[in-house]
Amino acid sequence: MPTPPWARSAAGANTYDAATATVLPTIYERTTAAAIAHGGINLGQGFPDAEGPQWLRDAAAEAISTDAGPTNQYSPGPGFPWFREAVAAHQEKFYGVQLDPQDQVLHTTGATEAIAATILAFATAGSEVVAFEPFYDSYGSMVALAGAELKTVPLRAPDFRPDCAALRAAVSERTSMILVNTPHNPTGAVFTGDELAEIVSIAAEVGAVVMSDEVYEHLMLGEADAPAHSTILSIPGAEDVAVAVGSAGKSFSVTGWKVGWVTGSPQLVNQVRGVKQFTTFCTGGAYQYAVAQGLQDDRGFFVQNQAELRAGRDLLAEGLAAAGLQAFTPDAGYFVLADVRGVTEQTASAFAAELVAQAGVGAIPVSSLTLLSTQENHEDELNYLLRFAFCKRHDVLTRALTRLSDWLT
Repeated sequence: MPTPPWARSAAGANTYDAATATVLPTIYERTTAAAIAHGGINLGQGFPDAEGPQWLRDAAAEAISTDAGPTNQYSPGPGFPWFREAVAAHQEKFYGVQLDPQDQVLHTTGATEAIAATILAFATAGSEVVAFEPFYDSYGSMVALAGAELKTVPLRAPDFRPDCAALRAAVSERTSMILVNTPHNPTGAVFTGDELAEIVSIAAEVGAVVMSDEVYEHLMLGEADAPAHSTILSIPGAEDVAVAVGSAGKSFSVTGWKVGWVTGSPQLVNQVRGVKQFTTFCTGGAYQYAVAQGLQDDRGFFVQNQAELRAGRDLLAEGLAAAGLQAFTPDAGYFVLADVRGVTEQTASAFAAELVAQAGVGAIPVSSLTLLSTQENHEDELNYLLRFAFCKRHDVLTRALTRLSDWLT
């Protein structure tokens, strides 16, 4: 009997227990639950422990409780016109990309729905989808649900740069999609314009669609000489083969709002809509109202948030290095990756289990964001990397580092 869709989906995200034929919680849920059970500090799941800006939250509350914003009834499936206009204006302001908000912007329930709808729209059954590894686990889930096969190209320490030659070797006439994530979760690598141009060229050669997941676009933390982020849609030729995914959750520190969007050519966005409008149909009118205001004018929040995150990143990276781990400083995002081989011969997965149980610090093994074939290759360096979140208050990071250091010594 063929594997049912629910099992394919779970297996693609490494959350299927074949022995019991049950779906396991995600690695994020498991790490959070373990941290709670052991009275630990959760540096696993990537959410801030500070709320988004007050003026943004006030705007959402105003929309819910007054006539200033939209009603609390169904919103338009593609998103309110003024929300799509705000996304289009934001893309032009930051990247010089001009979009028609009428047919080149699609509202989604967070980036997760945008990713799901895009992959289900273009990953044909029996095809191959190529992604860089490690990858956000929903990629594997949706590729498997679509009946396609996920192939990966690893990002390697210390810089985690995409190997475009390896990507070219991985694609074939069977490739239906190439999945890009820049700034990258969890490595923090920011793909350069030249790298994105090469990816677009490769996709065009084999007739594949590129999905570029850009949710960390406003979490840029690198120095002046670090790569600058730009949407893939700024690359010549990308309009023919690529769509971009964006989200307010990370940019404004409101991850629970689940406000996302897909942008691209009218044809490709229309095809994504063919899936999206039969999933959630519509959500979050009040949140669209607030986010539209934030995209029009972030009131300095992006720069302020970046400065706070940069300080947290440096605090965490220096503390991990002092404890004996090899820490890799990211150019963007929420996470520092650390190689555990300086303090243990265990894999990062085994080390993480002891870390939360004995030291009370939760972290996520990068291997949980890789293919099973990678996990089974004990020589692969990805099996020895832990992901620590620094989007926390500095006193929380300091306490976590003290616990880690005391436990190791």
